[in-house]
Amino acid sequence: MVGALVDDAAGAAQTVHALLERAAQQQPQALYARATESGATLSYAELLHNCHRVGRWLRSQGLQPGDTVSLVMPNGLGTLQLLLGAMASGFCVNPVNLLSQPDQMRYVLQHSDCKLVLASAEWVEKVQAAAPQLRVQQVNPEVLSLPAVDDHAAAAVATTAATTVSTTVAATAAATAATEAPPPPPPLPRPQDLALLMYTSGTTGNPKGVMLTQANLAANARAIAAEHALTPQDRVLGVLPLYHINAFAVTMLAPLASGGSVAMAPRFSAQRFWSQAEENHCTWINVVPTIISFLLEARAQAPAATALHGLRFCRSASAALPPEHLRAFESRFGIGVIETMGLTETVAPSFSNPLDARQRKLGSVGRASGGDARVIDAALQPVPDGTTGEIIISGPHVMRGYYKNDKATAEAFTPDGWLRTGDLGHRDADGFFFVTGRIKELIIKGGENIAPREIDEALLKHPAVLDAAAVGIPDKHYGQEILACVVLREGAVADEAELLRHCEQHLGRYKT
Repeated sequence: MVGALVDDAAGAAQTVHALLERAAQQQPQALYARATESGATLSYAELLHNCHRVGRWLRSQGLQPGDTVSLVMPNGLGTLQLLLGAMASGFCVNPVNLLSQPDQMRYVLQHSDCKLVLASAEWVEKVQAAAPQLRVQQVNPEVLSLPAVDDHAAAAVATTAATTVSTTVAATAAATAATEAPPPPPPLPRPQDLALLMYTSGTTGNPKGVMLTQANLAANARAIAAEHALTPQDRVLGVLPLYHINAFAVTMLAPLASGGSVAMAPRFSAQRFWSQAEENHCTWINVVPTIISFLLEARAQAPAATALHGLRFCRSASAALPPEHLRAFESRFGIGVIETMGLTETVAPSFSNPLDARQRKLGSVGRASGGDARVIDAALQPVPDGTTGEIIISGPHVMRGYYKNDKATAEAFTPDGWLRTGDLGHRDADGFFFVTGRIKELIIKGGENIAPREIDEALLKHPAVLDAAAVGIPDKHYGQEILACVVLREGAVADEAELLRHCEQHLGRYKT
């Protein structure tokens, strides 16, 4: 890759800290992130400095490397720095899905064994209500606003800020700490250390915590940068939420590997999307099929030619992109679409179509990227090209397993260590994979995983419902929408509107 960062002498960076430090050393004044709405910027030198601040501050709160920190925060430069700073300092981060219902959030926060929750102002009370036993610190997602921490006292437990929803006891007075020799720097995180605990819905009601190591994250950041030939001159428009593995890996980590940058938007807006890309001089965009659908529908906000100038490709992931939407997007906007596919369990992309448009295959998720993939039969044996079976994956980006769930971990792997995706499909003679269905009964709505059992169980709580079964059906905006089949108890009465209100109470609007 011409212009890309050069790997260090010891080989490719194996940790988030190594990715960050290398980029900051080679181009300290280069831009890493820019907020699309406020215009605030963050250079690599500032990012490295503030990541060290985050590490010192977390240690001052009594946390030890290896402890888990949960974040309940929207997108922002502060959120970026907290996530990267915690991981670079050897902590494990747990970004919580903001679409979670209180019961789901409570489960994730408790199951993760997090030592501290960092939450934006509008989420502090909700988090405290969901998990009152946890320590909660209010932070600003736009600006890194942490109390200053003296290096001499970084190992001491400090009094928490006024916004902290609990009290900690100061272990050492500042005057005493100032007279002591500074403690030795903490050890750097190791490639095998846990860096990310991200929860994903499965075929059971409770989400599973995917354990991803420093090496997993660094490997896929490098793979994404190589797959798309990213350079320090490239900038991605980041509109997807950072609690989603796609945004976490592709828009936050991949630029660290290439030395590029991200224009961080608070959320997706069809009205602002193209102007954000133009105003921030983005060279590529990272979206999901739902966004492509909305951009095609937003005819009143058709972009000016200048907004599209300089955008060299659009990357689509997280769910299948209907071929007609791909053709329509390329025809209308003149931007080539690279369709990819991955899982939370593989740090997002494991398949990608080539950068060269002439080599892409419509309807295919592409070739294996960042690792290896094959197709097996019910006996777990490889099948010839063209034969339908289950797609399995192997490589340095594959998760360690599911947190506190040995049974699910064992079921997720073949005896020889390949990850079972649950996707049915085939590989052609050129090595391109085509997904034709799913073994797991998972509904993917707008890139979000929804377990049908969650819907079933909510409906069964209604006194009039005898039986229920939810399935995914095609939807032009969301990829899949939820269809529920219901059997009422004899003599019971309940119309669709009543059942919808019932589901909204238990599931929220998105899963209803």
